[in-house]
Amino acid sequence: MSGKRLTGVYFAVYSNGSECEIDIDQLIEYTRQIPGIGIIWNGDLKQTMQADFIVDEIKKHNLDRIVLAGDEPGIVKPLFSKAMVLSGKNPEDIVLAGFNEYSIKSNKDLDRAKAIIYCAALGVPFENVALPSEAEVHTDTLVIGGGIAGIQASLEIANSDHKVYLVEKTGTIGGHMAMFDKTFPTLDCAACILTPKMVEVGQHTNIELMTYCEVIGVEGVPGNYKVRILKKARRVDLADCIGCGICSEKCPAKTVSEFDAGITLRTAIYIPFPQAVPNKYLIDAASCIYVQKGKCGVCVKVCPPNCINLDEKDQEVEINVGNIIVSTGFKVFDAKRVENLGYGKYPNVVTSLEFERLVNAAGPTEGNIKFRSKDKKENWIFSPESDEPKSVALIHCVGSRDENYNKYCSRVCCMYSLKLAHLVKEKIPEAEVYEYFIDMRAFGKGYEEFYERIKEEGVHIIRGRTAKIEERDDQLILRSEDILAGKLIEQKVDMAILAVGLEPREDAEELSKMLGIKQGEQGWFVEANSVDDTVGTFTGGITIAGVCQGPKDIPDAVAQGSAAASRVLQSIIKGKVKKSIKDISLEQIETKVNQYTNIMEGIS
Repeated sequence: MSGKRLTGVYFAVYSNGSECEIDIDQLIEYTRQIPGIGIIWNGDLKQTMQADFIVDEIKKHNLDRIVLAGDEPGIVKPLFSKAMVLSGKNPEDIVLAGFNEYSIKSNKDLDRAKAIIYCAALGVPFENVALPSEAEVHTDTLVIGGGIAGIQASLEIANSDHKVYLVEKTGTIGGHMAMFDKTFPTLDCAACILTPKMVEVGQHTNIELMTYCEVIGVEGVPGNYKVRILKKARRVDLADCIGCGICSEKCPAKTVSEFDAGITLRTAIYIPFPQAVPNKYLIDAASCIYVQKGKCGVCVKVCPPNCINLDEKDQEVEINVGNIIVSTGFKVFDAKRVENLGYGKYPNVVTSLEFERLVNAAGPTEGNIKFRSKDKKENWIFSPESDEPKSVALIHCVGSRDENYNKYCSRVCCMYSLKLAHLVKEKIPEAEVYEYFIDMRAFGKGYEEFYERIKEEGVHIIRGRTAKIEERDDQLILRSEDILAGKLIEQKVDMAILAVGLEPREDAEELSKMLGIKQGEQGWFVEANSVDDTVGTFTGGITIAGVCQGPKDIPDAVAQGSAAASRVLQSIIKGKVKKSIKDISLEQIETKVNQYTNIMEGIS
């Protein structure tokens, strides 16, 4: 097959406007040695590649097939398809060898790039030959991260009668979804969807819930991983605590509430939120007076005997699992980095996550939209006693789609901004609401209809970037643009909400090294294939789900959680798990390709 048909290879080095970081010269030198290669092109499309030139090259070298290789070679495929037609060849004989599809980014991935090209040149799908051997699999599974994706994956596996360890760093499962008031585009109550699943996890006999814990070490091989987990001292006994709350009422130490995005305070002994699972108190050592100074102990005096042990120490445990699902989620962009928007300087410039807690009925103002104000100790918090704003602006793409911060789109910001605009109008009907956007990306089911609905509710939707926010006479002054009207504008509002984007968690790099999985250039965990294997990784027995793989909305995170669980259950039912694709050498790939082509030639 390979000896009868001549193939041309074009390296689309600048296919997406940026220079490829892989050593193309090494790839070209390797490609020259592949059987059946008639010509190799490596040039800037703008300077050398035109349809008539390609037609002449096809005829000159008697080419039957063309391989387009590069980061996104599909961009140049229409040009080559036209040339194939003009030269009397079949345009279906154009094969794409896309590097991005297989997360090939740098010279560390050079052998994989060579393997992709080798397969494409000889007409063999990479997936058909990149088949690692299999190993026996332990039936227990570890899920890292207790957000909606991790919850979904855990329940799918546990409901199939298999043991799951669900490890969560904070004191409760639920993740960011537990912080939301409503979900778009249906405006369903987020807690009404999430909390029943949380309770099911907490009560499930096949799930060992390990909150306030974190993974600190992973050893072993696919199918048999030994995982070390640090159980941080809660200092409150889960069995004895009845959740009465007297300890929290008496505790004199206060700090910012992480669950409320820092817009109010909590005590050192606390439940993260009223529907937390487990619904038990824990002590924050960093703010506990006794832990820090050896004094206090008020909570011990008011709680049942043996309920609180202020001297409890962290413990380390080890578990054995066959599969690991990573669903560690994300962090939000730090709006203070965009200094011109005034976050951290002006009290009523808030982030979208802060506003989510403000409009939530379980938040510090019981769902009422209020100004930020100082308490008796000069802390800036939201309280029910403050006044409410009469005008609100929402600024899209803060930290996203910006060369200075994150180039990528965070996907959810447009829709959650529209949702927040609706909630403002719902709670303060007479308020003027302004929405400043770059492009409205309403991509999901029912999203475009939701966008149209919000426009009909009287929200002023303005296309243009906001350049600066200042404060004058207790009002915020937005300097922006109205692209459609072709003018610069200055808008006075009482409150500005910054639609901050999503970023990988701070511990993502540490976890990627521990598990042997890759991170992309933005820091998200890398999937095995961006088209047809979005939960798999190049490390056997380890899958990823949710926003840790990249920005996505709740439905997509749930779908990935189910997909990851399905992958795990396949291996458990079969009794074997595939070893790591990354351990397959280039030589092994070449050998399998040659065997495959020999078989196909024998059949033909």
